[in-house]
Amino acid sequence: MPATAPITDTNPTVAEMEARVARFAHLKPTTDYVDAGIPGCERATYRVIGAAADAPLAAESFHLNMVCCEPGKSAPLHNHLTQEVFIVLNGEWDVFWGPQGARSVRLAARDTISIPPGVSRGFRNVGQEAAWLIGIAGGRDPGMINWPEPVRAAARAVGVELPTA
Repeated sequence: MPATAPITDTNPTVAEMEARVARFAHLKPTTDYVDAGIPGCERATYRVIGAAADAPLAAESFHLNMVCCEPGKSAPLHNHLTQEVFIVLNGEWDVFWGPQGARSVRLAARDTISIPPGVSRGFRNVGQEAAWLIGIAGGRDPGMINWPEPVRAAARAVGVELPTA
């Protein structure tokens, strides 16, 4: 029989629960997504849940970011060692994948896609206005991002240095 959560008298105070709230108004976009410096890949990424030093709310096995892109802007093709989930908050987005990013699916508000570990992926705002999506990466360290050579070449061409493994 599967384990069942016990009913307890646990009742955190309002202050204890407030410490577990990430107020959007207080979030600051991160500057460490170096691939956002590639023309066409400009975007604002807000860390919400993850490593305590990087995100206001700590979690051990997943990381949640909110991303905003202007129309036509994207996250370039990249790969993680972990699963990644994208949830569209508004607008229309193409999520693309594969060795050259040749396959894609269009997502609208509240649509969700799960990308398996080891599959190169990216996303692009294909709507007419700035739009938001949520990215959730599994694992303790969703970093260790890698980019295919065409993305690395585009970065080098504009003086952006992408980390190497």
